[in-house]
Amino acid sequence: AGGRVAAGCRSPTACGRSPLASEGALGIVRFFMLSSVFYLSLFLSVGLLSARRAVPDGSAAVIVPLGCGFGVSLLAVLPALFAVVLGFTLPAVALAAAAAAGIGAALLYRGTRLRGMAKDPDSGALWACLLPVVLITLYLLHTHVLHLVDGAYHTGQSCYGDMPMHLGFIKYIAQSGEFLPRYPLLGGTHRFGYPFLCETVSSVFVVLGADLRTAYLLPMLPAFLSVYGMFWQLARRVTDSAGKACLAFYLFFMGSGLGFAYFLGSADSFAGIFTGFYTTPTNFVEKNIEWVNPIVDLLIPQRATLFGWCVLLPAVYLLWRFCYDGERRLWPWLTALVLPLPLLHTHSALALVLLCLVGGVYTLAQGPRRKTLLPWLELAAVCGAAWLCQMLPTVLAQSLDGQHMLRLHFNWINGQDDGTLKDNYFWFYIKNIGLVYLLLIPAFLRAKPKQRWLYGGGLAILALAEFVVFQPNNYDNNKLLYVVHMLSCGVVASFLATLWHKLHGLPGRAALGTLILAPGLLAGTLTLIRETVSDYQLFSAPEVAAARFAGENLPVDAILLTADEHNNPFACLSGFTIVQGSPSFLYFHGIYDTDRAADVTAMYTQEGALEELAGKYGITHVVLSEYEYNLGADAALFEDLPVVFSSHGVTIYSLK
Repeated sequence: AGGRVAAGCRSPTACGRSPLASEGALGIVRFFMLSSVFYLSLFLSVGLLSARRAVPDGSAAVIVPLGCGFGVSLLAVLPALFAVVLGFTLPAVALAAAAAAGIGAALLYRGTRLRGMAKDPDSGALWACLLPVVLITLYLLHTHVLHLVDGAYHTGQSCYGDMPMHLGFIKYIAQSGEFLPRYPLLGGTHRFGYPFLCETVSSVFVVLGADLRTAYLLPMLPAFLSVYGMFWQLARRVTDSAGKACLAFYLFFMGSGLGFAYFLGSADSFAGIFTGFYTTPTNFVEKNIEWVNPIVDLLIPQRATLFGWCVLLPAVYLLWRFCYDGERRLWPWLTALVLPLPLLHTHSALALVLLCLVGGVYTLAQGPRRKTLLPWLELAAVCGAAWLCQMLPTVLAQSLDGQHMLRLHFNWINGQDDGTLKDNYFWFYIKNIGLVYLLLIPAFLRAKPKQRWLYGGGLAILALAEFVVFQPNNYDNNKLLYVVHMLSCGVVASFLATLWHKLHGLPGRAALGTLILAPGLLAGTLTLIRETVSDYQLFSAPEVAAARFAGENLPVDAILLTADEHNNPFACLSGFTIVQGSPSFLYFHGIYDTDRAADVTAMYTQEGALEELAGKYGITHVVLSEYEYNLGADAALFEDLPVVFSSHGVTIYSLK
C-alpha cells in the first residue's frame, strides 16, 4: 500500500488518469486491435489466394485450412526477411505487409479468385468432426492465456510452465527490435538457438501496438484451424473416406492409452485427475505414463509445435499429392509453404525431410524419368539452401555449442541413461498409446501400397527418434514421435473401418465397436475435462502492476537483476533482459550457466558483490520481491540505491 515511484512517472497505473484520458486510451487500444486484425487478415487473404492457386480443384473445406497454413508461413517469413536489415521494427513490419499485398496483387492479376470453388459433399462431415474440438480449444485459449482475474493473470495446468517463456520472448523481440535476437534470459549474451519464428508471428502485433494477450492469441487461431483442418483433409486423402478421416482425427486428438486404469482404485484416486497437478491419465510420470494429449499438452502450451504442425500438415498434404498422386507441378507451392519451417519447429522440418526421402525412393521405384525426378531436385535445392541459411547461425550453432544436445539414447523416455528400461519396451507403448499401437501391425499389412510407403516415412522418423536425442530433454523427442502417431492413426482408422464393414450383420456389432473405441478415447477425454477446470494464478496483481510500470518507465535496453523464477513478471510481461532466467528453460535449451547463477545469489546476499559484478553483467536495475527473499536476499545491501518503484512488496532499484 502506498507505493513510491520516480518523479515524472509515465505509468497510468501508478499516476492515474482522468476519465477523458481513459476514454482516449481505450480508443487507441481499439485502433491498435483493429490494426492487428487487419494485418493478420491481409496475410490470411494472401494465404487463401496461394492455396487456391496451388490447389485449383480444392473446395472451401480444403482451401480455408490450407490457406491458413500459407498465411501463417508468410507471417513468419516476410517480417523476418525485412527485420534482418531493419531490425524487428515498425518499418520492417510495414514493408512485410506491403510485400504480402504485392504477392496478393500478383495472384489476383494472374486470375486467382476465391469464388467458384468446387463443391464438397464431405464438408459437412469435416465441420461436424472439428466443431467440438474447436470449441474446447477456444475455451482453453480464453482461460489459459493471460486470463485477467481481479488484476492478476491466471492460466491452466498445461500453460503454467511453458507460456511465461513464450510471453517473454514475444515481448522481448518486439521491444528490443534486435534481429537476429539474443537470448534475454541469459543477459542477452547468447545466440537464440530456439526456433524463434514461432514467437515473431506474435511479436509483429506487439510492434503494431496490440496488448500481449491479443498478440499471443491472434496467430494461434488460424494455426489451430490449419492443424485441425489439414489433419482431416490429409486423412481423407490418404484413406479416401470421410468417415475414416473422422475416426483418425479422434484417435489422434482424443485417443490415448490405458493410463485411466491407474485412477480406478477409489473415488479419491479418480477425483485426483481433476484436482492434482499433472496427475492425468495421459500425463502421470509416477506410473511412466508420458503419452500426453496433443491438444492440452502440445498445441496449446508449446507454440513451436503448434506453428510447426500448422505448416507441416499442409505440407504433408501437398507432399501426398505431389509424390503419390503424381502432381509434380506442386513442388514450388510446397517449397514456398515450408520455407520458415526450421525456425518455426525444427523437429517438424526434420520429420518432413525423412518423409520426402522415402517419397523420393518411391518415385525412383516407380521407374525414374528426368521429368519426374527434376521437381524433387528443385525442391531439395531450394529448401536446402533456404533452410541452411536459417539454421547455420541459430539451430545448428546451438547444437554444437549447447550442453547435452546431440547424443545417442534408446527408447525415448522409457530408456534410462544407464541403458535399462523402466518398463518392458512393448508394454510401455501399449499402456501409453493403447488401441492404435496394438493394431498397427495388422493395419499396416492391410493398408494399400501408397499408404504403406507414406507410413514408411513414419518408420524412418521412428527409427531416428528411438536412437538419437536432439536436445537435453529426452522427452522432447515426442515432437518426432507424434508425427509417426499421426500417420499411425490414419492407417489404424482404415483398418477399423474395414473391420467394421466386414462385421456387417453381426449381432451386437455396435456394442463391440463401443467396447473397442471407448477405452481408447477415455484417457484423452478425462484429460481435456481436467484442463477445462484447472486454474492457477500465474502473475499476482502487484506483479502485473510492477511489470507494467517497468515496461512504461525503464529503458528498453535495461538489464535487470532478479531471481530465477520461471514466471518472472519483468521478463515475461515486459520483455526485459535479465541476468539469469529459470533453469527449467535454460537447462533444457542447453545453456544453463552455474557460475552465473552463483553470482546472482552472491549479489543478493554478500556485501560488495553487487558493486563487483554489476558491470560484468551490465546490470542497470535490481528487483527485490518475495522471490529474491527466497534466495536469501538482504534488503540492507540495497538501501542506499535510488528507488524507482515500490509497491506491495515489489521494489525496483536503479544503478544508473
